[in-house]
Amino acid sequence: MAKNLLIVESPAKAKTIEGYLGKDFLVKSSYGHIRDLKKDDSAIEVNNGFKQHYEISPDKKQVVAELKKLAKSAEMVWLASDEDREGEAISWHLYESLGLKEENTKRIVFHEITKPAILKAIENPRKINQDLVNAQQARRVLDRLVGFELSPVLWKKVKPSLSAGRVQSVAVRLIVDREREINAFESTAAYRVVAIFFTDKKELFKAELAQKFDTEQEAQQFLQDCSGASFQVSSLDTKPLKRNPAAPFTTSTLQQEASRKLGFSVSRTMSVAQKLYETGKITYMRTDSVNLSETAIEGASREISSAYGEKYLQVRRFKTKTAGAQEAHEAIRPTNFGWHSLSDGDASEKRLYELIWKRAIASQMSEAVIEKTTAKIGISTRKEELTASGEVIKFDGFLKVYLESEDEDTDAHLDEKSDNAILPPLIKGQAVTAKEITATERFSRPPARYSEASLVKKLEELGIGRPSTYAPTISTVQNRGYVVKEDREGKSRKYQLLRLKDGKISKESKTEITGAEKGKLFPTDIGAVVNDFLVEHFKGIVDFHFTANVEKEFDEIAQGYKDWTAMLKNFYQPFHLEVEDTLQNAERASGERLLGVDPKTGKNVYTRVGRFGPMVQIGEADDEEKPVYASLLKTQSIESVSLEEALDLFKLPFNLEDYEGKEVSVGIGRFGPYVKWGDTYISVPKNENALEINNQRAREIIDEKIKADAPVATFRGEPVTKGKGRFGPFLKWRDLFVNVPVRYNFENLSAKDIDELISAKIEKEANRYIQQWEKEKIAIENGRWGPFIRFGKQMLKLGKNPATNEKYTAEELREVSLDDVKKLITEQVPDAFETKAKKAPAKKKVSAAKKK
Repeated sequence: MAKNLLIVESPAKAKTIEGYLGKDFLVKSSYGHIRDLKKDDSAIEVNNGFKQHYEISPDKKQVVAELKKLAKSAEMVWLASDEDREGEAISWHLYESLGLKEENTKRIVFHEITKPAILKAIENPRKINQDLVNAQQARRVLDRLVGFELSPVLWKKVKPSLSAGRVQSVAVRLIVDREREINAFESTAAYRVVAIFFTDKKELFKAELAQKFDTEQEAQQFLQDCSGASFQVSSLDTKPLKRNPAAPFTTSTLQQEASRKLGFSVSRTMSVAQKLYETGKITYMRTDSVNLSETAIEGASREISSAYGEKYLQVRRFKTKTAGAQEAHEAIRPTNFGWHSLSDGDASEKRLYELIWKRAIASQMSEAVIEKTTAKIGISTRKEELTASGEVIKFDGFLKVYLESEDEDTDAHLDEKSDNAILPPLIKGQAVTAKEITATERFSRPPARYSEASLVKKLEELGIGRPSTYAPTISTVQNRGYVVKEDREGKSRKYQLLRLKDGKISKESKTEITGAEKGKLFPTDIGAVVNDFLVEHFKGIVDFHFTANVEKEFDEIAQGYKDWTAMLKNFYQPFHLEVEDTLQNAERASGERLLGVDPKTGKNVYTRVGRFGPMVQIGEADDEEKPVYASLLKTQSIESVSLEEALDLFKLPFNLEDYEGKEVSVGIGRFGPYVKWGDTYISVPKNENALEINNQRAREIIDEKIKADAPVATFRGEPVTKGKGRFGPFLKWRDLFVNVPVRYNFENLSAKDIDELISAKIEKEANRYIQQWEKEKIAIENGRWGPFIRFGKQMLKLGKNPATNEKYTAEELREVSLDDVKKLITEQVPDAFETKAKKAPAKKKVSAAKKK
């Protein structure tokens, strides 16, 4: 048995470190956190100094048992989890759960997984930093209290099964506020003037008028005046510019740049970076520091001198500007600057590594020297001047390796982007000739919607969240259904173009697509309703400054400046009073909006969030004649749908001509619009308006479905079909649906691939059920965390065998009776088998809007 047991969080990290240490060290993984707060209300004693009660996660009990056994036989236990607060807490939980003693426990930290860094860490052990642990506990306890107390309020006042979180709610508010800014934005038009000139040597260049004209008449007059005008270079200014490289990556800037350059989501970036870190390729990836160690600067300097020459080297020491930056001590960088790219790892790892390497190496390279020339073109008949500008790179410096990207603007027109063109040789007073001058109608643009990257940037600017929280925050708001990330098609918009050419002015009406979005974050209707409810009743939770101040308090706890229980007490007491007051006094929230009156019935038309999602209602709930309902289309929102659009929804479903002897209709259900062909329901493609589907389009959708459902192979003599559903691509064989992982080429699955996928699914299903009672919709199944009871759609605990007061063994589970299982279900769901009498519908309270 090894003298030393070293414990890290992940198997990959353990494998890498084990290769650097001798036979005296055994390296094991805890597989992340081994315990967490209990899942019930007993987890935190709010009246007893916020004392916590933890429990070992079910899936970690075997891991803990093994680590305990190894720790007892080891002379020294080394806790080597990550160096941030979360890592410190993991070490503390291991210390407590394994029953370790101070005299034979050492805590070590390192910023990179390289042999020198690991050996140096072992030479410089320390004790567990209780201040960092307290900061992590404070965050965990506060977030648990907020979630546990807010969620029941939302269930009662908004809709069942909702939940809320502290940082997540602020992120949703940002997205909702931005969407409302966009909806309220009124676009204005102006005419932008661009001229193409040529010199006596026929060299072309572009110039633009600084001002824009508000009306077509003004633009027309300008072109008219230019018709017989002469043009000359009135001034020429050439000056050198210097451009400096960006600092090395922090967590936030890596997430932003990987989104812009590689198209990675925030969570994907962190997942790939984690692999690179654990395999020793990069330094720790959760950091808000831009600092590079002296060792790193020396390594980068050697590589720059060797690969590019001394003139490209310029040593820089960046300083972190973020307040409270302390999660780690160094920026994200390669552990070896000599590795320009990776020879191992998947494509994502190679691409992200190359991005990190380029950014880090560029930060230590010379500035780029650019010569910018600006020429003013005078007009003989007007006082305005047109401006032509161009850039010439005199020395590329860091641009040889890397150029930082910028967030794209909505509706950015290609012809409006600076192309940094090189101007032809010009001299002051030189006459130039206009080839053509255009005045193009352009519209002002609303603020851009947030992408994942720009939302991270905004959260960081506001001081909300920390490097470890950005990715889970953005994933959580999407998983809860408050925000969706998607592409949206734009709408056609006409604009006017006036052109002066050969002394004549022409006018063209053109069409452009506006409002197209790619990978942007949109609030859902339920997200907006929950946000409004929280803003009204829990201002502190969704207040940007308040949330940022809470983060600062966590930082102060981590530095030992503030008592964490006092901080929680100051937060919790007023928050708890708000919860109680809201439960007693707040009205239900649905986002209800009165749209107007239905001209056919004379009844009010409302839109709101209903039990099954956003909907339109005609009539009052307490009318003798029941109201009628229609679901909104996915592209519609309760905040922006018009009365006309709402009434159109009641045209659904509608019938079309029969096709191939079967009835055809178009409707909308819980999962969106569909075409029904006979008994087959076919989802309408995303962003397509169901109301606009005619006979021809319906037949195209049906034909596509027929083609998709055609067998692609046979398995055991029966057909196999494939398709794409809510959860991705799949194969269907008999009644079995088989998900196709991304590692397979779905469009070109081989017979071997199909056999492999279906066989694996059959084997998995065979091992899934221990016992099954299909008529009762009850089963005992094997799950990821052990056996459980499935009752309908619910997953329930098995508990202990009452006869032995121990966990059920595999043999006992195969013999347990249906009656015993029903008893276990009733203990957890008391009314599970009661026959529910139908209730008379409750008389709904008439809202103020309805009374009017």
